[in-house]
Amino acid sequence: MGEEKAKYQSLFHILESDNHRPDPQASEPPPRGIARLAASGCQAGEGHLVEFRTLPVRSLLNKSVSRRGLPFRWSINPYRGCEFGCRYCYARYTHEFMEMRDPADFEHKIYIKQQAAWLLRQELRSLKSGEQIALGTATDPYQPIEKRALVTRSILEVISEQRGLSLGIVTKATLIERDIDLLRLIAARNELSLHITITTHDARLARILEPRAPRPDLRFRTVRRLREAGLRTGVMCSPLMPGITDNASSLDIMARKSRDADASFFYANPLFLRPCSKGTFLAFVHEHFPQLDGSYARRYDESAFVSRAYQKRVGDLVGAVTRKYGLGRRSTEGLMTEDAGRELDRREPLQRTLWPAEESPHKRAPAAATPQRVMMTS
Repeated sequence: MGEEKAKYQSLFHILESDNHRPDPQASEPPPRGIARLAASGCQAGEGHLVEFRTLPVRSLLNKSVSRRGLPFRWSINPYRGCEFGCRYCYARYTHEFMEMRDPADFEHKIYIKQQAAWLLRQELRSLKSGEQIALGTATDPYQPIEKRALVTRSILEVISEQRGLSLGIVTKATLIERDIDLLRLIAARNELSLHITITTHDARLARILEPRAPRPDLRFRTVRRLREAGLRTGVMCSPLMPGITDNASSLDIMARKSRDADASFFYANPLFLRPCSKGTFLAFVHEHFPQLDGSYARRYDESAFVSRAYQKRVGDLVGAVTRKYGLGRRSTEGLMTEDAGRELDRREPLQRTLWPAEESPHKRAPAAATPQRVMMTS
């Protein structure tokens, strides 16, 4: 363990400095918590309009805290911030914990977590068999920096040594193909579900909506390759944006392409807008779809979530295309409590669910016969 920890320390060395000691004459208090850790990191390179810094975290597993009894307890995000710059991204608020209030910082200032594999190996010792872990809930674990930082791969190396866990991975990146060897090892010993987010089949729309993410056709190709490797992989067509991607024709094309890629499942949920992402997304709408300004102002004026009537319409459309193309369908509820008989809280952000509810009969069934549960990312 000592050698491994030393290796990661050498990869991302923390510079000892007096620069962050409290100044008794300073007008503002010194940063605390994750903000203090972020301030103590050091430069780790630059990209196109992106600055990378190390983040000396003390823990890698994030425990879910919810009053609604979520069945999953743990999430892992190898990075803070995401280079893809998706206009609708709900996770921009996570930079606020580091005292960064500009929503654009989320895509321009990326933090690389240090000693990830060493930390995870220690923390997994306390987990019980069957516990569910979500990888990539707030940032994409395969964003471009992963090519050289290799934090996600180091995490998968540790998980591949485990047995009896349930792992869900969400990504837009084709880079996940690099780790097929590890993913197959994990799937042989644990439950594994891979979720490739493909918001639209329109490459031009994708380029302005998700500026640095791979093209949609490349993502469909990744679904095919992961399925050819025997991995349970589905298409996450979320978020559905009112007036932009929520029509029957677009959903039909997305479901057909998912079927052609041999996707294990397909699902789509409506857009919700956190305060941190609302300004960024509405500016995108105003620039590219000005005719929808009024509609979005009315729909999201008082709530981040769409109406129940709209949810039902989306659910009906998704149900129709999944039946048409014989695709397994994930539950469209945003939350599944431990008590399955209780009414679901429809105010939960539907685009953030994990774990398919069922799989099409003609697809390969998961190795384990345990019931599927819905996870909500954090």
